[in-house]
Order: sequence, then structure tokens, then C-alpha cells
Amino acid sequence: MKILHLANHAQKIGNGIVNVMVDLACLQAQAGHEVAVASSGGSFEPLLARYGVRHLRLVQTKHPWRVPAMLRQFRGIAGQFQPDIVHAHMMTGALLAWMARARAPFTLITTVHNEFQRASDLMRVGDQVVAVSEAVAQAMIRRGIPAERMSVVRNGIIGAPRFLHDKPDGHGDGAVAAQPEPGIERPSVVTVSGLYKRKGIHDLLHAFQIVREHQPLAHLYLVGEGPDRPGLEALARRLGLAEAAHFVGYVKDPAPYFRQADVFVLPSHSESSSLAIMEARVAGCAIVATAVGGIPETLAHGAAGLMVPPSDPTALAEAIVPLLRDAAWRRHWQTRARENLDALGVEHVYSEYHQIYLAALARRAANPMGAANRTLDRGR
Repeated sequence: MKILHLANHAQKIGNGIVNVMVDLACLQAQAGHEVAVASSGGSFEPLLARYGVRHLRLVQTKHPWRVPAMLRQFRGIAGQFQPDIVHAHMMTGALLAWMARARAPFTLITTVHNEFQRASDLMRVGDQVVAVSEAVAQAMIRRGIPAERMSVVRNGIIGAPRFLHDKPDGHGDGAVAAQPEPGIERPSVVTVSGLYKRKGIHDLLHAFQIVREHQPLAHLYLVGEGPDRPGLEALARRLGLAEAAHFVGYVKDPAPYFRQADVFVLPSHSESSSLAIMEARVAGCAIVATAVGGIPETLAHGAAGLMVPPSDPTALAEAIVPLLRDAAWRRHWQTRARENLDALGVEHVYSEYHQIYLAALARRAANPMGAANRTLDRGR
């Protein structure tokens, strides 16, 4: 099978969409398929090449005036590569493939990674639309995508090529020296998250102010970067947390922070599927997270971590404080996090997508005009 993945870039910047796409493409090539990624490129290219995945340069922007040039470039790539499957992970690629398909007989698969974005409605152009959680699938069905065109493939990280061949130990593609463990003050609360409003970091800071009233020696580590950082740093100062809240920034390999966390917290207001929670589970963290989007599914509906309502700093603090204060309670939830981890493996991601591809190809062969008539109208 010839598979072409589309994304805006292939950079190692903590973008979950790109991470999932790279792992899937590598696994597909490893299984013997002919696989290419079309994007503006980036630091994942050596890993893709290691697995035999071709990278084809396709610069994608959201500027309407660039559409004719992007479409010509995509048509050239599709004409050269002749894919059976085009798998679009972001909106721009999905629309380019949709516009080009009249001249290229491929089957289009789209994955909704971030349902909270309004542009995700445009992913309906796929012959089959895949959601990364049941919560996302139901949201897209409510927004007009027929249930029979929706599938669910939950993300995975165990066995991910990104981790197997990109280690900071001198043996990965980056070939960098082993890094010392970061010096973390204990007791520690850690989050690994982009610094965006929807991630609820302001709630975590307010919650941590309450935590410090009960655990005055506690420290908070915020691993990640984003446009809200200046405002969040200012909020930490106003709350008297300047010495206790550490803005670490983006870290290529956050595993040491997971390992040293007494409690891992993700206070998101919306979350389609959290790779960070998966990493926290694999590391054996005691986890507190908000019960939104795909988080309950990632936490086995509360069996693998504590869940609280979103936008509620008091509830966050009330879940965190006992975990910091009571070592036995913390060990209980550390053990629970590591139970039943099979669902977090990447092999199921490969196999489930493979079945989706086969079914979509069979439907196209039986009804070649059905895909050609796909429209952007709601409910059609």
C-alpha cells in the first residue's frame, strides 16, 4: 500500500499531532508499506529516513492567496508518488487533498486531533474521518458528520519510534550526550503542557497557592512553552509563587520530570487526547487531571488517576494536597497509573488504521463516484 501523510511540518516542538503522525508513518514503513510524509519539513526528517519514510516538501500556509501554488505543488507530489491513501492530519492538507482528488484516484483519510478548533469541521472531507477519542467522535457526530464515516483510534506511546530511536543517550538520531536529571525540589507538582489558555495553567497556579498553604515546601514545575507564558509568570508573581513556580520552558525529553514528579497534573479545559497523561502513566506518576474530552478515556475513566471538574482550582488543590501529604495514598495512585498499560501501545494504532484504510479502499472500489461527490456541507 502507498500511503502519503500530510501535515504542516515535521518539527520536534512538542506538537502532539506531528508526533502521532511520525510514529504512524514509521510503523507503516516498518510493516512494508511505501510511505511518504509531505510537509514543510523539520527535525523529524532523519527519523523518518531511518525507517524508509520519504519526506516530500510541501509548504502549507493558511493564506488564501497561496492556495493555487500549494494545490499545484500537492498535485505534483500526488502525481509523482501515486498514493493509494492520503492521510491528512491538519486542515490545510485535508483541503488540498480534497480539491486535488478529482485528478488523482486516492482515498482520503482525515484525523481529528483537536476537535476544539473550529476548523476541525473541515476534516469532514475525508472518505473516513478518524477521531483520537470517543469524546471527539461524538462531538464531530453532533456537528454533522455521519456516524458511519467516523472511526476512533486512540493514540499510543509505548513502543513509539520517536522514543526508541531518538534518545538523549548518544544513540538516537540526535546523537546528543546523556543529560543529567534536572534538580527538582520535593515535594513536587509537575505539568507538561503548552502554555495556552485552554490548558488551564492559570487554574493550576491558583490551586498551587492553596496547596502551599498546606504544603509550604512544595514546588511546581511547568514544562512547556506557549504564548501565555508572560501572563502566567506575572500571575505567579501576584500569587506569591515566584520562588516556588518554575517555568522550565520546552524540553525535548521531559521524561526526567515525569520520573521525579510526586504528582503530575493536567488542568485542561479541553483535551482531545493527552500524550502527556500517557507518558505520566508509563512513568508511574500519581495523576490529577480534569474530566474533559478524551482525558477520562486515557485515565481508564478514573481507574488510573484522580479526575476533577475543569476551571475549579479548589477541587484541584483538594486532590493534590492529600497526594503530597500521604505517601501511602500517593503510592496507591502511582501503582494504579501503571496498571493495564497495553492500551497505550502504538501497535494498536498501526493495526486499527490499517483496517480503516482497507475498508475505505474497498468502499471506494465499490462506489468510485461516492468519494468524488463528497462536499463540505454539514450532514452530507
